[in-house]
Amino acid sequence: MLESIISQINEVFWGSILIILLLGTGLFYTIRLRFIQVREFKKGVQHLTKGFNMNGEEAGEDGMSSFQALATAIAAQVGTGNLAGAATAVISGGPGAIFWMWLSAFFGMATIYSEAVLSQLFKRKVEGEVTGGPSYYIEKLFNGNKFAKGLAIFFSISCILALGFMGNAVQSNSIGEAFQNSFHVPRVITGVAVAVLAGFVFFGGVKRIAAVTEKIVPIMAFLYILTSVIVIGINYMNILKAFEAIFVNAFSTQAILGGFLGQGVKKAVRYGVARGLFSNEAGMGSTPHAHAVAKVKNPEEQGHVAIVTVFIDTFVILTLSALVILTTQKDLSNFTGISLTQKAFEGALGNFGGIFIAAALFFFAFSTIIGWYFFGEANIKYLFGKKAILIYRVLVMVCIVIGSMQKVNLVWEMADMFNGFMVIPNLIALLLLSNRVVNVSKKYKMLD
Repeated sequence: MLESIISQINEVFWGSILIILLLGTGLFYTIRLRFIQVREFKKGVQHLTKGFNMNGEEAGEDGMSSFQALATAIAAQVGTGNLAGAATAVISGGPGAIFWMWLSAFFGMATIYSEAVLSQLFKRKVEGEVTGGPSYYIEKLFNGNKFAKGLAIFFSISCILALGFMGNAVQSNSIGEAFQNSFHVPRVITGVAVAVLAGFVFFGGVKRIAAVTEKIVPIMAFLYILTSVIVIGINYMNILKAFEAIFVNAFSTQAILGGFLGQGVKKAVRYGVARGLFSNEAGMGSTPHAHAVAKVKNPEEQGHVAIVTVFIDTFVILTLSALVILTTQKDLSNFTGISLTQKAFEGALGNFGGIFIAAALFFFAFSTIIGWYFFGEANIKYLFGKKAILIYRVLVMVCIVIGSMQKVNLVWEMADMFNGFMVIPNLIALLLLSNRVVNVSKKYKMLD
């Protein structure tokens, strides 16, 4: 009954309202900033490569380096949305959902640029620590009146529930399923182990969070990309057929790839945008918490870096996941979630494929748990100050254990719902504060 109720809420949210808002906001910023995701993409890559350092400066109360902030953002973005989420989108919305993931990500690159710029503009110190995020720039709407304050509080509560609690339950759910499939480990044992490891990082504060993400993210991304390319290479005969399935099913109900039924344009759009958001988080208001604490010369510099995070997440890692699934020669129609992804890798690599995905998912999802915990913590500070962080840490660990044992469809539906609650106040602020973003961009151009 609960799953049915939440599913109906999501049908309303993701059926049209949030799709229009997300794509519309991305299109709005793309036009206002003159396709900044294309024009300034090179600068984002340059900032990324300049800041890359596996033994970078130590993070502290004054914030993180730009690379550490980027690694924390990517850690949050690259998780089950790239492995299990891609599989869920293909099964629920057909191969055409991948096209809508790409489209939403392209416009989302302009959206996330604006989020990063605003988070830099309105960051502040709370009890001696630099922090920031949508709650802080939402509060600046309408001269900080009661409505703006209420909207900021609503966002903070939604963020804590969506990411710290429900979102991290999704991550542990996929880890538990993957380890049960490959190693026959009971889910509850996996959940407890993940919670303990995560707690070790949580209790180390921003210093340990930055240290872990800047080391895990580059290694895990490289290994996953390399293995995915090998699998797609083994299945090279189906590559053109996979792309044909993506583009035809984006606009048609025709099924042209065995094992996947044509789901229709509406479902392709719904699941493509929803899973795309869950993956790259552009417009959701999550990654600005990481970009806010970056130590950069000017706000637009971190905006350029933010653009690259969406590209890496969606156009590289998520696309490779989708192509592995769509080029497989095995019948995957009876599988869903992470099980589907594992079977696709096993089709080319045998048992090693399933074991690799279980290991990859652990690192992807674990890094996301760290990132989402950090985002939720920023909102705990906004609402209650540092005194409530201990309770928050314990509750997140409990959610990790509980989430590992839940039914996969229910967990995903709950995550979609709370993500939707986050999106609305964040997009309202992004649209109303667009002049600030444009002015900062113009100012930086004069200084550049």
